[in-house]
Amino acid sequence: MKFLFDQNISHRILKFLPEKFSGSTTIKDKELINASDSVIWEFAKLNEYIIVTQDSDFNDLNSLYGFPPKIIWIRTGNLKTQDIVDILIDYSDEITKFINDIKYGCFEVFRLKSK
Repeated sequence: MKFLFDQNISHRILKFLPEKFSGSTTIKDKELINASDSVIWEFAKLNEYIIVTQDSDFNDLNSLYGFPPKIIWIRTGNLKTQDIVDILIDYSDEITKFINDIKYGCFEVFRLKSK
């Protein structure tokens, strides 16, 4: 899975990701930190990234323009970086199904799975 983490998620997340997310990067690493959402959207689309975010901006673009890129919208409030990694791992089966489903452009996480 190839994620592009929005600026509201620490660029340090890359250090904690498992191998299956090795193609991932951040807005900061791609020097898009001051870019508009539409520029980031186009970058993700052209480079086949799935945008991971904690705000609604990219879902709004998804509603306007469709997909790709697909969006993973983590709506659980502010979380530590490791908690976001844990969400991606916990939901990896569901995320894989989402990525392969041509009908859906946004995967929303509302709460953490209980262990």
